[in-house]
Amino acid sequence: MAATMMAALAVAGCSQSAETASSTASSSAEASGTQNQEQILIMGAASTRVLNDAISAEFPVEFNNAGSSTLISQLEDGAPGDLLITADRKAMDQAVEKGLVEDPTVFATNELVLVTTNPEITDIDSLVAKANEGAAVVACDPQVPCGRVTEALVGDKNIPFASLEHSVTDTLGKVTSGEADAGFVYSTDAIAAGDKVTTIAIPGAENEKNEYPVAVTKNATHPEQAKKVMDYLTSDKFAEVLEEHGFSPVR
Repeated sequence: MAATMMAALAVAGCSQSAETASSTASSSAEASGTQNQEQILIMGAASTRVLNDAISAEFPVEFNNAGSSTLISQLEDGAPGDLLITADRKAMDQAVEKGLVEDPTVFATNELVLVTTNPEITDIDSLVAKANEGAAVVACDPQVPCGRVTEALVGDKNIPFASLEHSVTDTLGKVTSGEADAGFVYSTDAIAAGDKVTTIAIPGAENEKNEYPVAVTKNATHPEQAKKVMDYLTSDKFAEVLEEHGFSPVR
Protein backbone atom coordinates (compact mmCIF):
# COMPACT_ATOMS: atom_id res chain seq x y z
CA MET A 1 0.00 0.00 0.00
CA ALA A 2 2.96 2.33 0.66
CA ALA A 3 3.81 2.44 -3.06
CA THR A 4 0.18 3.06 -3.95
CA MET A 5 -0.04 5.86 -1.42
CA MET A 6 3.14 7.52 -2.71
CA ALA A 7 1.71 7.46 -6.21
CA ALA A 8 -1.49 9.03 -5.01
CA LEU A 9 0.49 11.72 -3.23
CA ALA A 10 2.15 12.60 -6.50
CA VAL A 11 -1.25 12.94 -8.13
CA ALA A 12 -2.37 15.14 -5.28
CA GLY A 13 0.70 17.31 -5.81
CA CYS A 14 1.90 16.63 -2.30
CA SER A 15 -0.14 19.62 -1.22
CA GLN A 16 -0.98 19.86 2.41
CA SER A 17 -4.67 20.57 2.67
CA ALA A 18 -5.17 20.08 6.38
CA GLU A 19 -8.21 22.04 7.28
CA THR A 20 -8.06 24.29 10.29
CA ALA A 21 -10.94 25.90 12.07
CA SER A 22 -11.33 28.40 14.83
CA SER A 23 -14.39 29.15 16.89
CA THR A 24 -14.99 31.15 20.03
CA ALA A 25 -16.95 30.24 23.11
CA SER A 26 -20.66 30.12 22.49
CA SER A 27 -23.27 32.38 24.03
CA SER A 28 -24.46 29.44 26.12
CA ALA A 29 -21.06 29.38 27.79
CA GLU A 30 -21.42 33.07 28.63
CA ALA A 31 -24.89 32.43 30.01
CA SER A 32 -23.48 29.80 32.37
CA GLY A 33 -20.96 32.26 33.81
CA THR A 34 -17.84 30.98 32.09
CA GLN A 35 -17.07 34.44 30.70
CA ASN A 36 -15.08 35.06 33.90
CA GLN A 37 -12.75 32.15 33.17
CA GLU A 38 -9.54 32.41 31.18
CA GLN A 39 -9.95 31.56 27.51
CA ILE A 40 -7.72 28.78 26.19
CA LEU A 41 -6.83 27.51 22.73
CA ILE A 42 -7.47 23.83 22.03
CA MET A 43 -5.47 22.25 19.22
CA GLY A 44 -7.69 19.31 18.32
CA ALA A 45 -7.41 16.53 15.76
CA ALA A 46 -9.75 17.15 12.82
CA SER A 47 -12.09 14.34 13.86
CA THR A 48 -12.74 16.03 17.23
CA ARG A 49 -14.36 19.02 15.52
CA VAL A 50 -17.78 17.51 16.29
CA LEU A 51 -17.05 18.00 20.01
CA ASN A 52 -16.30 21.72 19.79
CA ASP A 53 -19.79 22.97 20.60
CA ALA A 54 -20.12 20.79 23.68
CA ILE A 55 -16.77 21.98 25.04
CA SER A 56 -17.41 25.65 24.30
CA ALA A 57 -20.75 25.37 26.11
CA GLU A 58 -18.79 24.71 29.31
CA PHE A 59 -15.61 26.78 28.87
CA PRO A 60 -14.45 29.91 27.01
CA VAL A 61 -12.30 28.34 24.30
CA GLU A 62 -11.00 28.75 20.78
CA PHE A 63 -10.22 25.82 18.50
CA ASN A 64 -7.59 24.97 15.93
CA ASN A 65 -8.76 21.74 14.27
CA ALA A 66 -6.39 20.03 11.83
CA GLY A 67 -4.57 16.77 11.20
CA SER A 68 -2.58 15.61 14.24
CA SER A 69 0.77 15.87 12.45
CA THR A 70 -0.06 19.42 11.34
CA LEU A 71 -0.87 20.46 14.90
CA ILE A 72 2.40 19.04 16.20
CA SER A 73 4.34 20.86 13.48
CA GLN A 74 2.58 24.09 14.43
CA LEU A 75 3.54 23.66 18.08
CA GLU A 76 7.13 22.96 17.05
CA ASP A 77 7.13 26.21 15.09
CA GLY A 78 6.01 28.13 18.16
CA ALA A 79 2.29 28.41 17.46
CA PRO A 80 0.15 29.11 20.54
CA GLY A 81 -1.94 26.38 22.08
CA ASP A 82 -2.94 25.34 25.60
CA LEU A 83 -4.31 21.85 25.05
CA LEU A 84 -3.42 19.24 22.42
CA ILE A 85 -5.72 16.41 21.32
CA THR A 86 -4.40 13.88 18.81
CA ALA A 87 -6.20 11.04 17.03
CA ASP A 88 -3.80 8.32 18.14
CA ARG A 89 -1.11 7.53 20.69
CA LYS A 90 1.72 7.62 18.14
CA ALA A 91 1.11 11.28 17.34
CA MET A 92 0.94 12.20 21.02
CA ASP A 93 4.07 10.17 21.74
CA GLN A 94 5.84 12.27 19.10
CA ALA A 95 4.67 15.43 20.85
CA VAL A 96 5.97 14.11 24.18
CA GLU A 97 9.34 13.16 22.65
CA LYS A 98 9.67 16.64 21.17
CA GLY A 99 9.02 18.19 24.58
CA LEU A 100 5.80 19.87 23.47
CA VAL A 101 3.45 18.29 26.03
CA GLU A 102 3.56 16.17 29.15
CA ASP A 103 1.39 13.64 31.00
CA PRO A 104 -1.17 12.82 28.26
CA THR A 105 -4.37 10.95 29.12
CA VAL A 106 -6.51 8.89 26.73
CA PHE A 107 -10.17 9.92 26.98
CA ALA A 108 -11.84 8.31 23.92
CA THR A 109 -11.52 5.81 21.09
CA ASN A 110 -12.79 5.84 17.51
CA GLU A 111 -13.16 3.25 14.75
CA LEU A 112 -12.45 3.41 11.02
CA VAL A 113 -15.29 2.83 8.54
CA LEU A 114 -15.80 3.07 4.80
CA VAL A 115 -18.23 5.68 3.50
CA THR A 116 -19.55 5.79 -0.04
CA THR A 117 -22.12 7.37 -2.33
CA ASN A 118 -21.86 4.54 -4.87
CA PRO A 119 -24.60 1.90 -4.38
CA GLU A 120 -22.42 -0.71 -6.10
CA ILE A 121 -19.83 -0.48 -3.33
CA THR A 122 -21.08 -2.70 -0.51
CA ASP A 123 -17.91 -4.07 1.06
CA ILE A 124 -14.11 -3.96 0.74
CA ASP A 125 -14.01 -6.45 -2.15
CA SER A 126 -16.49 -4.47 -4.25
CA LEU A 127 -14.59 -1.29 -3.34
CA VAL A 128 -11.35 -2.74 -4.71
CA ALA A 129 -13.12 -3.91 -7.87
CA LYS A 130 -14.72 -0.52 -8.49
CA ALA A 131 -11.48 1.34 -7.73
CA ASN A 132 -9.69 -0.75 -10.36
CA GLU A 133 -12.47 0.17 -12.79
CA GLY A 134 -11.90 3.87 -12.19
CA ALA A 135 -13.97 4.76 -9.14
CA ALA A 136 -12.28 7.45 -7.03
CA VAL A 137 -11.35 6.23 -3.56
CA VAL A 138 -9.71 8.55 -1.03
CA ALA A 139 -8.00 8.05 2.31
CA CYS A 140 -5.80 9.90 4.76
CA ASP A 141 -2.06 10.23 4.29
CA PRO A 142 -0.19 7.63 6.38
CA GLN A 143 1.54 10.48 8.22
CA VAL A 144 -1.72 11.13 10.10
CA PRO A 145 -3.63 8.72 12.37
CA CYS A 146 -6.53 7.99 10.01
CA GLY A 147 -4.01 7.06 7.33
CA ARG A 148 -2.03 4.80 9.63
CA VAL A 149 -5.10 2.80 10.62
CA THR A 150 -6.25 2.62 6.98
CA GLU A 151 -2.90 1.13 6.06
CA ALA A 152 -3.15 -1.37 8.91
CA LEU A 153 -6.62 -2.53 7.87
CA VAL A 154 -6.52 -2.53 4.05
CA GLY A 155 -2.87 -2.08 3.19
CA ASP A 156 -2.75 -5.51 1.58
CA LYS A 157 -5.62 -4.71 -0.81
CA ASN A 158 -3.49 -2.53 -3.13
CA ILE A 159 -6.26 0.02 -3.54
CA PRO A 160 -5.38 2.64 -6.21
CA PHE A 161 -6.20 5.75 -4.19
CA ALA A 162 -7.20 8.86 -6.12
CA SER A 163 -5.72 11.08 -3.41
CA LEU A 164 -4.38 11.04 0.12
CA GLU A 165 -5.53 13.79 2.45
CA HIS A 166 -3.90 15.41 5.47
CA SER A 167 -7.02 15.26 7.62
CA VAL A 168 -10.07 13.04 7.93
CA THR A 169 -12.23 16.14 7.40
CA ASP A 170 -10.74 16.58 3.94
CA THR A 171 -11.23 12.88 3.19
CA LEU A 172 -14.90 13.00 4.13
CA GLY A 173 -15.34 16.24 2.21
CA LYS A 174 -14.14 14.61 -1.00
CA VAL A 175 -16.88 11.99 -0.68
CA THR A 176 -19.76 14.25 0.38
CA SER A 177 -18.90 16.77 -2.35
CA GLY A 178 -18.98 14.10 -5.04
CA GLU A 179 -15.28 14.37 -5.87
CA ALA A 180 -14.78 10.79 -4.69
CA ASP A 181 -16.95 7.69 -4.70
CA ALA A 182 -15.73 6.36 -1.37
CA GLY A 183 -13.33 7.08 1.45
CA PHE A 184 -11.98 5.79 4.74
CA VAL A 185 -13.02 7.92 7.72
CA TYR A 186 -13.92 7.48 11.37
CA SER A 187 -17.34 6.31 12.51
CA THR A 188 -17.85 9.72 14.13
CA ASP A 189 -17.39 11.42 10.75
CA ALA A 190 -19.85 9.03 9.14
CA ILE A 191 -22.42 9.85 11.81
CA ALA A 192 -21.87 13.58 11.25
CA ALA A 193 -22.35 13.13 7.48
CA GLY A 194 -25.76 11.55 8.05
CA ASP A 195 -27.65 10.42 4.96
CA LYS A 196 -25.11 11.99 2.61
CA VAL A 197 -23.18 8.72 2.71
CA THR A 198 -23.65 5.00 3.21
CA THR A 199 -21.48 3.59 5.98
CA ILE A 200 -19.83 0.18 5.65
CA ALA A 201 -18.05 -1.63 8.48
CA ILE A 202 -14.46 -2.75 7.89
CA PRO A 203 -13.52 -6.27 9.03
CA GLY A 204 -11.06 -6.09 11.91
CA ALA A 205 -11.63 -2.39 12.60
CA GLU A 206 -12.76 -3.19 16.12
CA ASN A 207 -9.22 -4.41 16.81
CA GLU A 208 -7.54 -1.28 15.39
CA LYS A 209 -9.34 1.46 17.27
CA ASN A 210 -7.73 4.87 17.48
CA GLU A 211 -7.10 6.18 20.97
CA TYR A 212 -7.46 9.93 21.59
CA PRO A 213 -5.00 11.36 24.12
CA VAL A 214 -5.20 14.89 25.49
CA ALA A 215 -2.39 16.85 27.16
CA VAL A 216 -1.56 20.34 28.36
CA THR A 217 1.16 21.92 26.22
CA LYS A 218 4.49 23.00 27.69
CA ASN A 219 3.98 26.56 26.40
CA ALA A 220 0.37 26.86 27.60
CA THR A 221 -0.62 30.43 28.41
CA HIS A 222 -3.22 29.24 30.91
CA PRO A 223 -2.10 25.77 32.09
CA GLU A 224 -4.42 25.63 35.11
CA GLN A 225 -7.49 26.40 33.01
CA ALA A 226 -6.30 23.92 30.39
CA LYS A 227 -6.08 21.25 33.09
CA LYS A 228 -9.69 21.98 34.09
CA VAL A 229 -10.81 21.41 30.50
CA MET A 230 -8.73 18.24 30.34
CA ASP A 231 -10.42 16.96 33.50
CA TYR A 232 -13.80 17.70 31.93
CA LEU A 233 -12.92 15.66 28.83
CA THR A 234 -12.25 12.64 31.04
CA SER A 235 -15.38 13.10 33.18
CA ASP A 236 -18.54 10.99 33.27
CA LYS A 237 -20.50 14.03 32.11
CA PHE A 238 -18.45 14.36 28.94
CA ALA A 239 -18.61 10.60 28.36
CA GLU A 240 -22.26 11.09 27.41
CA VAL A 241 -21.24 13.68 24.81
CA LEU A 242 -18.66 11.30 23.37
CA GLU A 243 -21.18 8.49 23.02
CA GLU A 244 -23.69 10.83 21.39
CA HIS A 245 -21.18 11.59 18.63
CA GLY A 246 -20.02 7.99 18.12
CA PHE A 247 -16.86 7.96 20.24
CA SER A 248 -16.28 5.37 22.94
CA PRO A 249 -15.31 7.04 26.22
CA VAL A 250 -12.34 5.73 28.18
CA ARG A 251 -13.04 5.93 31.88
